[in-house]
Amino acid sequence: MRSVGTVVALALLLSACAHKKQAAIPPPPPAPAAPTPAVPAPASVPPSAPPSAAASLYTETGLASWYGHPYHGRPAANGEIYDMEQMVAAHRTLPFNTWVRVFDLDSNKSVDLRIIDRGPFVDGRIIDLSHAAAQVVDMIGPGTARVRVEVLRWPEVPEANIFAVQVGLFRDRSNAERLRQQMESRYGAARVILRQGDQQRWSVLVGSQVSENQARALATRIRQESGEKSAAFVVRVDAT
Repeated sequence: MRSVGTVVALALLLSACAHKKQAAIPPPPPAPAAPTPAVPAPASVPPSAPPSAAASLYTETGLASWYGHPYHGRPAANGEIYDMEQMVAAHRTLPFNTWVRVFDLDSNKSVDLRIIDRGPFVDGRIIDLSHAAAQVVDMIGPGTARVRVEVLRWPEVPEANIFAVQVGLFRDRSNAERLRQQMESRYGAARVILRQGDQQRWSVLVGSQVSENQARALATRIRQESGEKSAAFVVRVDAT
């Protein structure tokens, strides 16, 4: 009986061991994934710069001046009221609402301006800055500065191209009329235009050219035929 019991006990033990071997062993947890390296955000792209004057627009170099009183609060040549604390300027030939960059060759500073007025009507100067613009480029003290003018954007609405040559500026209208008659007899069209300022001046304009180059040729001819150094320079004739 003992041997039978022993056999039964041995069988039960083997059966238990067999079940233990067949028990499911859970797999080990997966290794944590390696952290994904952070990808830096792309660098921001700076906004595009305004069009360069070298990109087929217009550039000139010369002497600039600035103007404030008594023009402040008066109508500019384009009809709007001149505010000397706004970023605006006067030019003899560029169309109204042309945007320009004026680079001061003395102070190495620049300012962007909109053309709203005509001038300067002094030989040798190419642009008149507002008081605010002159402050930006440190031109208030000296009063004038050597500058480079670059056109950034032309006006959306083009103007008619009519150019003339200014040959004189007078306080007395009778003197202006006398010169006008002389110019008319030599070169055809001539007129007298009132220029407002601290004092009224009368400008004598000669010719009516459809291009600035033609007007420049006429100015050269007038200087050559005058027999003396004549302050003849090109101006745009605006519609009135």
